[in-house]
Amino acid sequence: MTQRHAPGSFIRIALPLLALAAGVAVWEAVVRMNNTPAYVLPAPSLVFATLIQDWSLLSGSLLTTLLTTVHGFIAAAVGGIALAILFSRSKWLEYALLPYAVILQVTPVIAIAPLLLIYLPQHVAVVTCAWIVAFFPVLSNTALGLSLVDRNLLGLFQLYGASGTQTLCRLKLPSALPHILGGLRIAGGLSLIGAVVAEIAAGSAGAGSGLAYRIAEAGYRLNIPRMFAALLLLSFAGIVIYGGLSLASYLVLRRWHESALGKDN
Repeated sequence: MTQRHAPGSFIRIALPLLALAAGVAVWEAVVRMNNTPAYVLPAPSLVFATLIQDWSLLSGSLLTTLLTTVHGFIAAAVGGIALAILFSRSKWLEYALLPYAVILQVTPVIAIAPLLLIYLPQHVAVVTCAWIVAFFPVLSNTALGLSLVDRNLLGLFQLYGASGTQTLCRLKLPSALPHILGGLRIAGGLSLIGAVVAEIAAGSAGAGSGLAYRIAEAGYRLNIPRMFAALLLLSFAGIVIYGGLSLASYLVLRRWHESALGKDN
């Protein structure tokens, strides 16, 4: 069965790569044929050359952005899962706090970031922005997973006198794990977005050092090739984050959950 699906897996990987190569080739050809200035639209070859030339600067900024992303993601994962567990144990607590979580989610982070930079240290403010953006998907997915426990299994646990903690650890959390991992996959990319937004706001205040600040700085100086190079690094970082979390989810679920078992059959 694995061999039968191998060509399909190859096509799913090869087609996006071919589309990317074709798009880059067309981009390069259009820029060269029209002699487009680099400050208007740089050719892909110039973008890659700039990436190599400015690697020492951009790599340090990328590391700063990734550290912020990781800190925000960890805070969102721990806070979202913990609060969802509390919601599952107390409906009163859910009714009291869930509306504020929704308000936090729907408020644009770009509007919150300048205020946070006023009242908090820069690093704390940037991490807080990443946490705000990534927090709600973890909370909502975990709460949904905890609420979808098989009622028959729940009744069986109650029949055998399982405590609330035993039911949570041995039934609810394992049952909710696919939803939790789905929320974490979403939160990984969102934490990067939150970090970028906060870094742009911090950069406008003259205190930036992350990759988003380098993009804004390059734009002010009309160094468009560096802007594209930094944007390329950000996109690659987002792909790696999502791919890593998807792989982790697959490795956790592959031996017992239908969503992962179907990929092996």
